[in-house]
Amino acid sequence: MAHPINILEQYWNHTSFRPLQEEIINSVLENNDTFALLPTGGGKSVCFQIPALIKDGICIVVSPLIALMKDQVNSLKAKGIKAMAITSGIKYTELDTLLDNCIYGNYKFLYLSPERLQQDIVKQRIEQMNVNLIAVDEAHCISQWGNDFRPAYKNITVLRQLQPHVNVIALTATAKPEVIEETIKELDFIAPNVFKASFTRPNISYQVLHSEDKIYDLEQLLKRHKGSSIIYVRSRKMSVEIHHALEKKGFSSTFFHGGIPTKDKNDRLDQWMNNQKEIMVATTAFGMGIDKPDVKTVIHVNLPESLESYYQEAGRAGRNNENAYAFLLTNKSDEQVLKNQFINSLPSIDEIKLVYRKLCNYFQISYGEGELTTHLFNFSDFCKAYSFKSSKTFNALQLLDRNSVIKLSQQFNYKTKLQFIVSNKSMFSYLETHAQYNTVVKTILRTYGGIFEHQLAINLTLIADKSSVPEKQIIAILHQLHKDGIVDFLFSNTDSEVLFLQPREDDKTVNRIINVVEHQQALKRAQIDAVLKFIDNDSVCKNRQLLQYFGEITDTNCGVCSVCINGKVSEEKKDIKTITTQVILALEKSAMNSRQLVAYLPFEKAEIFDIIKSLLERDVIELHAGNSYKIKTK
Repeated sequence: MAHPINILEQYWNHTSFRPLQEEIINSVLENNDTFALLPTGGGKSVCFQIPALIKDGICIVVSPLIALMKDQVNSLKAKGIKAMAITSGIKYTELDTLLDNCIYGNYKFLYLSPERLQQDIVKQRIEQMNVNLIAVDEAHCISQWGNDFRPAYKNITVLRQLQPHVNVIALTATAKPEVIEETIKELDFIAPNVFKASFTRPNISYQVLHSEDKIYDLEQLLKRHKGSSIIYVRSRKMSVEIHHALEKKGFSSTFFHGGIPTKDKNDRLDQWMNNQKEIMVATTAFGMGIDKPDVKTVIHVNLPESLESYYQEAGRAGRNNENAYAFLLTNKSDEQVLKNQFINSLPSIDEIKLVYRKLCNYFQISYGEGELTTHLFNFSDFCKAYSFKSSKTFNALQLLDRNSVIKLSQQFNYKTKLQFIVSNKSMFSYLETHAQYNTVVKTILRTYGGIFEHQLAINLTLIADKSSVPEKQIIAILHQLHKDGIVDFLFSNTDSEVLFLQPREDDKTVNRIINVVEHQQALKRAQIDAVLKFIDNDSVCKNRQLLQYFGEITDTNCGVCSVCINGKVSEEKKDIKTITTQVILALEKSAMNSRQLVAYLPFEKAEIFDIIKSLLERDVIELHAGNSYKIKTK
């Protein structure tokens, strides 16, 4: 049997393991059921990939994330290791062939979503495979206490029945004690070995900064902390806007979100990974499975939806163990925005029942029928047909999806897409002779940033509402613009796809999932509450707050977070005289506003503001035109 370190050197070009990796690998090789909690950047995949390569046979990996499955399969293939992922959209005949290859083709890894374990053909073929290990990635999804509970994960126990002699490894990056306990129980572990790495990341400085001008403060942070950075935002539009704002200021930046074509995504990722672009402005989907060791700074412009997601995203900084920073910018309005987005838009049970009934009516599905039927779906038309609010309706559909009542396609392959393919100047020259298109074109440009750079999915209903132009007229205009060579326009009257997983039984269908839905919604409220407490608590070390949330208690302060730094300032009685002198010397050179002083001087913003206030009260300085300060003349 090959030694794990030799496999690590051969395929990963590393000569030593990260903490706990070797112990976990040895536990798996000894055929023990194993639970591995390794925080972000801890190298979870190696813990099942190396034992699977050492053992004879194939490893079945269950994962909920298609993108992550594809990334890992591509990475294994690049190393010359035979691996495949069975994802959605595969025809029966192709599935048949792929599963045969797993039995007879010397494959080492088969990646599956948990939903696949409901298919008879998949179960029958797994029974015939020489399985050497079952790996459950993102294992917290099996627990109702997990931050991303998926009932389909309950199907994983089928693998234990199909391959009763094969041991299981469960892996996760974020799990509270009750999640670990339930996961071990649900997976039917026998005398499991449990490995838990500490959640502490001593090289990361967690800083919550109160900001009334986030773009300005963002620029200052990037100037002060140069190096590879990720900026997390909540919307696609914001990712484009912040990217353009940074580029105008001379920063090396690119952006990333789900609506970008695959080729552009890959190009931008390569530019950032190879440090051709220093800053990645991205929605929160970015970063899963990406291991860039030299990320210096992670900045959240919006509040995260949970401390689990915040910890994972912030943890993408400093994987090379050098000093790194995780900044979270917040102001008074953020709390209500967060509640509106994640709490106030949660549908009630009655609203979920109504959406489900209307969805069945929309596709004319009779009672007792509809199981495994697929339908093209226009979400906007559906909401309009029944006067539904889009946010609550979408959340209701997601809950039905998450609880395996329906499968809602979120690839949005069928969306209407648009790109302006002429220059800005040429487009406005065209409008001079086609003034009747002015309102629609300008509405689109104000709604979709980056539409000159690449093809974007557009919402015709939204454009119609904003421009007060009927949707049919907008479609006609866009067809004409396409004909005139101004835009690329791909029109579709549907934007997604619905697969009904159960026969229609109206309220009975939803009644079966009520307890789970209520539990999920209570968990979401608790997660939002935890985020708000985290940003408001300025008396306890931020690292200690995160550790406590994950069930790890310590009395040791990190010394580098925003709370610890402010504590240090008061404990050490920082030389106020020095800061005062530097402010006065700066203002003697030229009048400056508070922003310029913060950028110019090597002190914290709060310290400089305190000194400005003191100097104003003592009549040493005065407020000048343009909100700048200057030394007061006698």
